[in-house]
Amino acid sequence: MNNKPIGIFDSGIGGLTVTHEIIRTLPHENLIYLGDTARVPYGSRDKDIITQFSLELTRFLLKEDPKAIVVACNTISATCLEAIQAISPVPVIGVVEPTIKEAISTTKTSHIGVIGTRATIASKIYEEKIRSLHHDIQITTKACPLFVPLAEEGWFDHAASKLIADEYLKELRETTIGTLILGCTHYPLLKNIIQEAVGDDIKLIDSARPTAEALKQLLKDNNLLRTEGEPEYKFFVTDSPTISERTARVFFHGAFPGRLEKVTLA
Repeated sequence: MNNKPIGIFDSGIGGLTVTHEIIRTLPHENLIYLGDTARVPYGSRDKDIITQFSLELTRFLLKEDPKAIVVACNTISATCLEAIQAISPVPVIGVVEPTIKEAISTTKTSHIGVIGTRATIASKIYEEKIRSLHHDIQITTKACPLFVPLAEEGWFDHAASKLIADEYLKELRETTIGTLILGCTHYPLLKNIIQEAVGDDIKLIDSARPTAEALKQLLKDNNLLRTEGEPEYKFFVTDSPTISERTARVFFHGAFPGRLEKVTLA
């Protein structure tokens, strides 16, 4: 049994949606979470900058001696996952591939929609990977950059959020998509207004559960699974935790298992 922690990082606190599911799926694992709240959002930035920031986050987590790292961010997973894997001595998984496999296995139509940040959509990673697994599926994508700051602000059911969701997603309502991938770990926080905007007939797929299951399998395959003992959790952010703490509690339905601590990336 391996007692080393699992490192998880995101451009902000949206990755806590994945972290929450990892805690439910792997209740004995020690976790260290790092959210780059000082520089969120990443989705509108250049690939080189995203890579630079992401490698800084990776190096911070590696100093904590993790047994595996989860990139709980679609933007980072889409733009520089290989660069992160290249510097890491431990296994690294992203959120894109597990989510795609989930969408393909559950869709009831041959048309999948994907929403994400500008960087994720521009990378075309979802189209490429979906077609590599199932070339007959039609794909429609849409960048929704304002969803990240709305989620970080905690505007989960705000009238402004509903107006923006309606504007972003109106063209998807006119397609034949049966499944919509929430291609950003922040977007599940806005799940209700997204569902309302696209209609109840469209199934929403987020990355939390498939990523947690993929992590569990990775740990099993590498004999790294921790199957007993009380877990320890550490949560770090790079900006003042005051606003983020409020939103973090919402992610965990009021029972946030720790507190956010501010750190400086060296």
